[in-house]
Amino acid sequence: MTTRAEHWDSVHAARDAAALTWHQDDPQPSLDLIAARLKPGEAVIDVGGGSSLLVDALLARGLGPVTVLDLSAAALARAQARIGRTADAVTWIVADATAWAPPARYSLWHDRAVFHFLTDDADRAAYLQRLSAALLPGGTLIMSTFAEDGPETCSSLPVQRYGPAALAAMLERHLPGLLRPMEALHHAHVTPRGATQSFQTSVFVRTG
Repeated sequence: MTTRAEHWDSVHAARDAAALTWHQDDPQPSLDLIAARLKPGEAVIDVGGGSSLLVDALLARGLGPVTVLDLSAAALARAQARIGRTADAVTWIVADATAWAPPARYSLWHDRAVFHFLTDDADRAAYLQRLSAALLPGGTLIMSTFAEDGPETCSSLPVQRYGPAALAAMLERHLPGLLRPMEALHHAHVTPRGATQSFQTSVFVRTG
């Protein structure tokens, strides 16, 4: 049976980074949402960051320290090669977000399209336990998933679609009283091949 890491390594190996369906030349709305909530010197983790250009943009704005976590070593190697010497300023973690021990705590946890792949409730619970351990009191969670009118699958895997209310309810069920919804937006992502995918992005603050 193919492991999650093997699956994602094969996905990244099959295409150039700029041809992957989730690729963004300009990592919005994530970048502006992060920049509005993160002060220089505050730690941010990009969960599932892979070969995304978000890390480049965060470094260019002087934000961080930055950590990027992904299942795929191949994806992180691409990002490191692209960034060059600046990669030494980033902490790179090859790990499953449902099965790792956070080595630090962060002021901001960003997830663009990892949580919606967790269709098993035990996996969602394990992911959120790690988030709870890693996110500082008063810290921010920014989570993007496919919206209720978004795709039902991605990269040959099923996904769980959410509206802002459904996502907030899911997080409340697993982490009661810990995360307060602050804002949410519905937005369209245009893939490199021109298809449109509906996303929602929700912002939460840790209350304790």
